[in-house]
Amino acid sequence: MLVEAVLESPDAQLVGALDLASSPAIGRDAAEFLGRTTGVAVASEAERALEHAQVIIDFTRPEGTLELIDHCTRRGVAMVIGTTGFDAAGRQAIADATKRIPIVFAPNMSVGVNVTLKLLEVAAGLLSEGYDIEITEAHHRHKVDAPSGTALRMGEVIAAAQGVTLDEVATWARHGLTGERAQGKIGFSVIRGGDIVGDHTVLFAGVGERIEITHRSASRATYAQGSMRACRFLAGRAPGLYDMQDVLGLRPGGH
Repeated sequence: MLVEAVLESPDAQLVGALDLASSPAIGRDAAEFLGRTTGVAVASEAERALEHAQVIIDFTRPEGTLELIDHCTRRGVAMVIGTTGFDAAGRQAIADATKRIPIVFAPNMSVGVNVTLKLLEVAAGLLSEGYDIEITEAHHRHKVDAPSGTALRMGEVIAAAQGVTLDEVATWARHGLTGERAQGKIGFSVIRGGDIVGDHTVLFAGVGERIEITHRSASRATYAQGSMRACRFLAGRAPGLYDMQDVLGLRPGGH
């Protein structure tokens, strides 16, 4: 879908495509699956794929992203990173790279999800007392990290709006005799199954009422289109760390 999104964008040109060395796609045209010929062969060597690139879109796994960062910083190639599951060291490596190149790093590139994050920021600020907060996310059976990066980002946004950090208030699991729910906590629930693209719901449960803010993804195409907006945002941008809130101009005084 990323390849298709690039090919359908009149202001973008596909100049490289990367896959694992063991992939059967290596050496084949990157748009063969669309019945099209681009002259861009899928490669396993980052240097080859980045030879003519201004920006790379990366949806892989942390180890793949961190390897790409080294190549991109040396070549001055901007990055759009949608990979999730980074540990503290991985996040620091991304932060260090932004001193040399511009990077849009977001756990979810969907425009709708990022508008949802803005709605959650407003709701959390107004519902800071008397409401219990629960975050539920559902993804396909093949997703390897949990909770999802998007669910974590939702928790971070809500916690910040209430003047705390997520580490201070997160409840990751409940089992056995848990006792009463502690006030001020943010609970997380995870569902894995089938081919669910991505569902996220935040519940604000008060006395006598419940407010639910939900985003459901029916297709990964939304992530690809958001990634293209991120690429356009990075054109001519100074080195730094950006996210989709910056891309969409959702911050006060934003672009």
